[in-house]
Amino acid sequence: MKFTSLSETGGYNLPPCNIVNLCSFHILFDCPLNLSALTIFSPISTTLYENLNEHRFSCSSSASHPKTKKLLDKNNLIPAEPYYKTVERLHLWDVSLIDVVLISSPMGMLGLPFLTRAEGFSAKVYATEVTARLGQLLMEDLVAMHTEYTQFYGPKETGLLQSLNWDEFEALPPTLKEVLLGKDGTELGSWLSLYSATDVKECLRKVQSLKYAEEACYNGTLIIKALSSGLEIGSCNWSLKSPKRDLLYISSSVFSSGTAMDFDFHALLGSDVLIYSDFASWNGDTWVESENNSSSSVPVVCSTSDNAHAWELQDFDESSEEMEKLNFICSCSMNAVKAGGSVLIPIGRLGIILQLLELLALHIESSDIKIPIFIISGVAEELLAYTTILPEWLCKDRQEKLYSGNPVFAHEELIKEKKIHVFPSLHSHELLMLWQEPCIVVCPHWSLRLGPVVHLLQRWHADPNALLVLEEGVDTDLALSPFKPIAMKVLQCSFVSGIKSEKVPQLLKMLQPKLILLPDYTKPYFNPLNESLSCLFFNENETLSVPNPNKHLEVNIATDLASQLTLSKLKSEELTIARLKGKLFVDQAKHYIVAEKPTMSSKMMPLVHWGTVDLESLVLALEKIGVKGSMEKVKDEDEFGSNVLHVFEPNKGLIQVKETSTVISTGDENLASLISDAVHSLLNGI
Repeated sequence: MKFTSLSETGGYNLPPCNIVNLCSFHILFDCPLNLSALTIFSPISTTLYENLNEHRFSCSSSASHPKTKKLLDKNNLIPAEPYYKTVERLHLWDVSLIDVVLISSPMGMLGLPFLTRAEGFSAKVYATEVTARLGQLLMEDLVAMHTEYTQFYGPKETGLLQSLNWDEFEALPPTLKEVLLGKDGTELGSWLSLYSATDVKECLRKVQSLKYAEEACYNGTLIIKALSSGLEIGSCNWSLKSPKRDLLYISSSVFSSGTAMDFDFHALLGSDVLIYSDFASWNGDTWVESENNSSSSVPVVCSTSDNAHAWELQDFDESSEEMEKLNFICSCSMNAVKAGGSVLIPIGRLGIILQLLELLALHIESSDIKIPIFIISGVAEELLAYTTILPEWLCKDRQEKLYSGNPVFAHEELIKEKKIHVFPSLHSHELLMLWQEPCIVVCPHWSLRLGPVVHLLQRWHADPNALLVLEEGVDTDLALSPFKPIAMKVLQCSFVSGIKSEKVPQLLKMLQPKLILLPDYTKPYFNPLNESLSCLFFNENETLSVPNPNKHLEVNIATDLASQLTLSKLKSEELTIARLKGKLFVDQAKHYIVAEKPTMSSKMMPLVHWGTVDLESLVLALEKIGVKGSMEKVKDEDEFGSNVLHVFEPNKGLIQVKETSTVISTGDENLASLISDAVHSLLNGI
């Protein structure tokens, strides 16, 4: 087995991308887009419409670097139709060699159409039903929002990045240069023009959707299962079983959620290899060990009960921490509204938005101010409707609401009561008729470069009473640069995107895999874990050969064939062996041997012997059956020579024993048979 890390995690919106070679099959885990890189482009805005030429050819922003005049506007951003940053190292792979693609979350699906439209792509793509559907809606919304750029710039601007020379890139501001080219200056090839709606449809035709714990068999060799990760509705970890070893892949996970089904740890117990590559919720401080406290970096788990560990992990209710953050957002929002300002929420996490809508409605109801909540997105209506038909994918609390006859999510009733209004676009006639300020608006896109958020920021950025709620994961200074000066308040929130650092070692000890693969930057934290569990550490863009922890291979032998086996015990080893003839095949990740159909020409298989003949033992064995002879050392042309036994009774013969062969020469068939039996008695055979 070989493992290659193509890209590290960039948080919830940018999951890692990895490739595993298992049983000669190349398996790709996730295919994301780095949408935070969109911040280097200028958003479509009223200002840009009015002053595009002035921005692009003004000397004020690039007097010191005249080579950037045609590239940057006055905000040092690129006023062109955006390109989209994919996983650069994935383009170095021959897509025809990829056999399986496993998608862990909707965010890990956004780059998939780039892959599926590539010539030679023929891999099987697996995702949960919900991930496939949510991923489809996100991709369709992305294409629709990008259309505004296409309509504004037209086809002439296509290819702008590729037309620039190296001197123009060198003259870019350091922040833009790093986003464009990467830290090592090699990522320009990862920028691609966005796929089309047709590409999205063709991509989805190649996706096989799964339910949680549903088995899918690939090529009779791999058994693939999706297991709930707890992070988001439909998001999953992956279990792969093969004839040689079992593999678990843990993506961003949380133990408990206010919306999604809880983390499924029971199905992760006792694997051969566990890949833990996504540490989205960890920061750099996690790896800094105190000199006085290095021995306590890994929590000690004293109990031996897996159930006790599982209960302890599950009891850590991360959803309560999220609720505190959401209530704080609601409190800040109400303060902004009471001061006469509006609230803009471009958060892209479905579970967070669903809970936030419920809490906002409760805060508004308990206050004296009645304000509308607008949701503006081309896929919002379809997305919200879809969340009401997913009870089996939700946490227990949400399922119990359904069983008790209540709505799974409150937005269903709030929309009916006209407390929440859903519109496909900002210029909808119905929205213009209902519009009032202050209000609360939930809309895309969190990059602040696409969708209704751009126009609403242009409207409210100078209002000191207004509030902008952002999710951590985007460079705030760069994202807000085209809207400066900013007078509105900005609240940036960090939501749980993975298992807490103090819980990971405890989880790994509970799961008891034979081998764990971890990113190299976690080595200071996980090195003490090597005392109880075997760990390997990998670097980005390096291929790691993973040893097989299993020394033996299991084979299922048909009953009728097994009954014919004749067992023989080896002379010098504690091992029993047998010889058989049958047909070997692989099915459902297991090896099988069944009896072949007998044919008329079938013959008994001859005995097979192996080992080294000891000449002194051979002399004793021959004497027992009345064969006498004398030994002689003969020098051959080679350096090793040979031992020769001259037989003179009951007839003449010659036995020559070399390093690699034993030759019996005699004209007496009976004597030859006796000598052969004596030689066989000294060797192992079946």
